[in-house]
Amino acid sequence: MKKSTFVLLSLALSVAVFTYGQRRKKNVEEKTTVEIAQSPKLVVGIVVDQMRYDYLTRFWNHYEEGGFKRLVNDGFNCKNNHFNYAPTSTGPGHASVYSGTTPATHGIIGNNWYDKKSGEEVYCAGDDSYESVGTTSDAGKMSPHRMLTTTITDQLRLHTQQKGKVIAMSIKDRGAVLPGGHTANAAYWFEGAETGNWITSSYYMDALPQWVNDFNASDAAEAYKKPWTTLKPINTYVESGLDANVYEGIFNGATTTAFPHDLPSIWDANDQFELLRRTPFGNSILADFALAALEGEDLGADTITDFLAISFSSTDYVGHFFGVNSKEIQDTYLRLDQDLARIFTALDEKVGKGEYTVFLTADHAAINVPAYLAYQKIPAGYLDMGGMQQEFNEFLQYKYGTTDIVKNISNNQIFLDHKILTNLDIDLDDAEEDIAKELLTYEAINQVYTGHQMWTNEYTEGMPYILQNGYNQKRSGDILFVQRPGFIFSSGRTGSTHGSPMIYDTHAPLLFYGKGIRQGSTVNKTEIPDIAPTIAALLGIAFPNGNTGMPIGEVLE
Repeated sequence: MKKSTFVLLSLALSVAVFTYGQRRKKNVEEKTTVEIAQSPKLVVGIVVDQMRYDYLTRFWNHYEEGGFKRLVNDGFNCKNNHFNYAPTSTGPGHASVYSGTTPATHGIIGNNWYDKKSGEEVYCAGDDSYESVGTTSDAGKMSPHRMLTTTITDQLRLHTQQKGKVIAMSIKDRGAVLPGGHTANAAYWFEGAETGNWITSSYYMDALPQWVNDFNASDAAEAYKKPWTTLKPINTYVESGLDANVYEGIFNGATTTAFPHDLPSIWDANDQFELLRRTPFGNSILADFALAALEGEDLGADTITDFLAISFSSTDYVGHFFGVNSKEIQDTYLRLDQDLARIFTALDEKVGKGEYTVFLTADHAAINVPAYLAYQKIPAGYLDMGGMQQEFNEFLQYKYGTTDIVKNISNNQIFLDHKILTNLDIDLDDAEEDIAKELLTYEAINQVYTGHQMWTNEYTEGMPYILQNGYNQKRSGDILFVQRPGFIFSSGRTGSTHGSPMIYDTHAPLLFYGKGIRQGSTVNKTEIPDIAPTIAALLGIAFPNGNTGMPIGEVLE
């Protein structure tokens, strides 16, 4: 065979082989299966009560690798995450995280609020139509009946034909009831007081399961009746203020606000197990209970996704009592970091690495102690609600001849008596506007909006946008007011609080980790109602039925 012929044949054969390879590669690519949804064996939703975003950065060098750092380094960090409504408090926070919407839709407009139908104050999770389970007190008379929408946990139950388990737990009852949704298998909360037991409501069951009875009988809570000393040498807590100062609360029976806190010696003076709420040990006993639930409920044991909702409440109690700049709050977060690591290690062992998905966020953030801010020459302080009420009553008497047109003032809202206004031949819109103008003359008040404005406008940014998202047409008041930045309504001068639409109350962490989650971060703005649809998109299930949030595409693989 001539050399040239051989070369031509070799070239033709090469082209044929290359073409066949390309066609085969194309066919293989065409047959590649598209993954339409992720199926983690378990989703773990973690809410840290009153957690500011800057607790991540402020205490970063003290955290160990298995807790917060694991979530941030191996997961996705939404650095510019905010609540897009007010009031920023526990009930609305948990409802919004899990329902994918705001109080305007889900109806939980506060921890407590004035009910316009009954004329009485109601509690967001209270329900006298059910009985306590696990206690003889009324502490278990709870249900989610005031929440008007479904939650991501409800949607998981519906999607799996009730086969996916949902277990919710918290030191606070509302921190368990609202995340569990309407269809949870169980929601548990800590009774405290003399028992230190975990209890529930007959809404979920008639009797506690054996693993809960065993946990209560083990006296696990009793192990935390011990002195509260700092986890690390206190002189290394340079990220916080002085240990003994005038900006912190003091336990009953104690003589100082400083470490160590001798819990056994002040146990009875502080209602026994109730004392654990205002220490990091409240978080630790919850972590213990969560680990018991993993075993007792056999969560994440099969291919049908389960959901474990955990809400750490002691961070809120400590923040309210000692303030966000205290060494107590720093120690609480360093100990919470260890509790998170314990939970993640157990998840690795029981469910399997890469087989579960976690999100961590807060139900609100918090302001620094206004007295401390004022000492640092920052505009801040306390508003005299009593004095403002007196001046307001004088206005009502002069303008309308009676104070009876106001039925209630709560949650920075004024509820008017529409029947009395009608009898006096006073137009509701006119009354709202006149009262709003009066309130704006008070030094304590920074902004005022009327119910008429909430009804007739659609706000897309700024303060009115936040207020409108918190305004429920059937449940909210007729006038909404906002105090000055840096100021709070309080008679005390110690501890931190929350509830306002200000950025110090709205900026909260949002971390995702685990199966189906990308590694990275974003400074693009995200909002609390985005969490539920993001998890729904990950699982490939229906969004909660009142959802107004948007899936965070950057988070998902």
